[in-house]
Amino acid sequence: QGRFVESGGGLVQPGESLRLSCTPSESRYTIGATGWYRQAPGEERELVASINSGGSTNYEDSVKGRFSISRDDAKNTVYLQMNSLKPGDTAVYYCNADRQIYWAPWGQGTLVTVSS
Repeated sequence: QGRFVESGGGLVQPGESLRLSCTPSESRYTIGATGWYRQAPGEERELVASINSGGSTNYEDSVKGRFSISRDDAKNTVYLQMNSLKPGDTAVYYCNADRQIYWAPWGQGTLVTVSS
């Protein structure tokens, strides 16, 4: 019963692309300032990309130039376009509020596996 539902993950080879989607788990919720987080086995969950209410974006250094976060207000959806994927991108990806004070319960995430 997370606040958001993540989808779009899968198994890809290095260099390929995926687009992840984040939608509210209930229609009463509205997507606002949102971050994409990822967690690899044995690692802390980390914020890799975020978009604020005005559309400004920020990226973790390791994904700059490869990942792009966007929001479609009409569809109430936040996307993460991931290009030039690397094995190090393998993780479960989650979306949530971009600031910890606004975090809602975490969803199940979507698994991205990059392997040759």
